[in-house]
Amino acid sequence: MGNFDFITADWPQIHNDCARAESYVITDPRSACIYARRSVETLVRHLYFLLDLAEPYRDDLVTLINEPAFRTGTKAPDVIVRKLNLLRKLGNTAVHESRDIPRSASHNALRELFHVVVWAAYNFSTHPDQVPVGKQFDAKLAAQSAPLPREAAAALIDKFRAADERHREELAARDNAIAELEAERTRLLAKLAAAQAAKTQPDDHDYKESETRDAYIDLLLHEAGWALDNPRDREFPVVGMPNESGKGFVDYVLWGEDGLPLGLVEAKRTRRNPEEGQHQAKLYADSLEQMTGQRPVIFYTNGYQHTIWDDGAGYPPRQVGGFYTADELALAIRRRTARKQLTHVPVNGDIAGRPYQRRAIAAIDHSLDHKQRSSLLVMATGSGKTRVTIALIDQLAKAGWVKRALFLADRTALVNQAVSAFKQHLPNTPTVNLLTEKATDGRVYVSTYPTMLNLINEVDHAARRFGPGYFDLVVVDEAHRSVYAKYGEIFAYFDSLLVGLTATPKDQVDHNTYRLFELEPGVPTDAYSLAEAVADGYLVPAQSVSISSKFLRQGARYDELSEAEK
Repeated sequence: MGNFDFITADWPQIHNDCARAESYVITDPRSACIYARRSVETLVRHLYFLLDLAEPYRDDLVTLINEPAFRTGTKAPDVIVRKLNLLRKLGNTAVHESRDIPRSASHNALRELFHVVVWAAYNFSTHPDQVPVGKQFDAKLAAQSAPLPREAAAALIDKFRAADERHREELAARDNAIAELEAERTRLLAKLAAAQAAKTQPDDHDYKESETRDAYIDLLLHEAGWALDNPRDREFPVVGMPNESGKGFVDYVLWGEDGLPLGLVEAKRTRRNPEEGQHQAKLYADSLEQMTGQRPVIFYTNGYQHTIWDDGAGYPPRQVGGFYTADELALAIRRRTARKQLTHVPVNGDIAGRPYQRRAIAAIDHSLDHKQRSSLLVMATGSGKTRVTIALIDQLAKAGWVKRALFLADRTALVNQAVSAFKQHLPNTPTVNLLTEKATDGRVYVSTYPTMLNLINEVDHAARRFGPGYFDLVVVDEAHRSVYAKYGEIFAYFDSLLVGLTATPKDQVDHNTYRLFELEPGVPTDAYSLAEAVADGYLVPAQSVSISSKFLRQGARYDELSEAEK
């Protein structure tokens, strides 16, 4: 007997992976997490097939889960999507983490997998009345399940990493039998519709959102390097609170090596807006500051939406993709007093010495000094946008504002061109081309959008190399391009200063671009048009050349076209 026996008839393959995960929950937590993730991937792909959902532009699990078509087609509630993402992350951690995986991780994985399978089977199996919606995952039952023959961990991981390649092969084979698959889908849908229509019990299953929230926060903190293995890390008692007892308990305190608080995390229930935790978090920060002499950086979250508030630096709260590392928090606290006002730090005129280039940098400096974290420069092609960027990064580094910067371009040629320019003008600043040097450390990183998105999703040894606080500045080249629908996750993920560069005239830049940089439509941070550049003698006007073609002169006749042209 096992917790997942109710899907044996409908989904034997998924049941097999669930049963394996369950059998390893005590003896091999790593394998349990890996098989739980495999179960989720098989389930998600089955739902794509069953409901004939259009697959997204990428075929990896993170994209399949978070694709709007999947949420719409399955009517998956947010709590289920969160659980799917948690299982994906736990599985990835198990694959890449070299240290032991704790039993708590495998128990979390099996508990969340049970919730997901209950939801899926109740809504998409042909035996919904056999789904135990009134029960919870039985840890004792899982502990008693007889372990299946164990495979070597290395073989499991290799098998897991080869899953995408096998899936591509399966897709190719499936294309050769599309008619049979369509017939099978039609048969399954008819059987499913009849079974779902005959359901007699309501879905009153308790999906335990609070447990998912806590596991998610722990996972993200672990990815940021916080071990959370000291009793002081959780439920830390503070005094001086404005209540009757004067005491309180901070959900998480992130301590520095010197014993001073670097950050705190206030966790609110999933169904509540994390903004409700703002005032409570501030009171905790006040108490910690009184007790230790150092004001921590504030995070408050409901497990899925996270907000950072460094009120010690004068910034208002803002959304962030996760948590900072210890080094990043320590640097943020030092900057409260160490960084200089930008109007007092000179710009290297050998890099950007033209008047309009200095004006553009001064405009960005003014915005940054006034707590505006995003800027957009509209500059004609050939007027030196890259030089302005290099001079700006040089100035920000000298002023203590920027330690690491990321320059994003949409083509490999532009990446290589930018790398050469940085190395020429800032020879003492390590510059990394992430297309060819993914494991190299530096101060300036240059990448295309797809490469950076892949690197964001990578977890190595249970930690993310590029966490939300890794870069202090992100520069977006060709910011007018329609890249945000596909790669907007990059800008939402990194909690950095943001500078956009575009040669598109300011009145032709779309409203979404202005919105991304928190600007009024038509009002960039600074603009230098082609007409101005020509008038100033820095550029020459374009010369039009009239050309013709046989098609324009003679037209085309359908019966004269080849079969391929028709």
